Amino acid sequence: MAIIELASDSAGAPLEPDKIGPNTYTHEMMRDIDSAVVRARFDDDVHVIIITGHGEKFFSAGASIQMLDKVTPGFKYNFCLHANETLSRLEQTPKLVIAAMNGHAVGGGLEIAMAADIRIARKDAGKCGLPEINLGVLAGTGGTARLARLIGKARALEYLVSGELMAFEKAEELNLINHVWDGSLDEFRQDILDYAGQFTLPYKATLAVGNIKRSVQTGLEIPFEYHLALERELQAALFGSADAKEGIAAYVERRTPRFEGK
Repeated sequence: MAIIELASDSAGAPLEPDKIGPNTYTHEMMRDIDSAVVRARFDDDVHVIIITGHGEKFFSAGASIQMLDKVTPGFKYNFCLHANETLSRLEQTPKLVIAAMNGHAVGGGLEIAMAADIRIARKDAGKCGLPEINLGVLAGTGGTARLARLIGKARALEYLVSGELMAFEKAEELNLINHVWDGSLDEFRQDILDYAGQFTLPYKATLAVGNIKRSVQTGLEIPFEYHLALERELQAALFGSADAKEGIAAYVERRTPRFEGK
């Protein structure tokens, strides 16, 4: 597994290990996230990417307002463009991505979480939402696009134009968050690791996980018949894999399969 920890002060500067901040991000921090995603993508020993926040209070409060206040409109545009590219890379990587929401996930912080495949939050640890309307702007690094796809157009519009924040439990009701877990921060982190472990070798066929993710992510953006065609091609590729042979053999022999990612 690869763990990406978001850690910075209100200006987006890196935090010392014993400090606490809102984990806001700058262009430099987004470049670090991008680099970590690419490294994990090319590492055959990594099957799950976990993104979480430093400390107990914040997953991430989004882009640093202090940083945005000092830069040109052109820089702001390219900043949003690079964030779009980074989060799309996260979304399209064949590795499973879990957002472990240890605290508040606001603005760009929620946008990062929405690019993950699975979102799990700690009970009573914070709220989430996209309050950019209160700054006179919109959630411009995937916020409007992904929120509408996750909870539907009408609900998304209401939250986007009101800027209302919601408790994690409410987000779970709206299917924005998969699970809300009770427990201390240490327990939450261990539970995340235990949960993520089930999607790694030898327990799951990681090639199949990657193809399932590709089918779902790509398929939702193309016509239904094309989605079915994509699904067939991905399935055909898996039928020739060693893991498919192992899975079928294990079923016939009534034993637990041991996958190798081949």
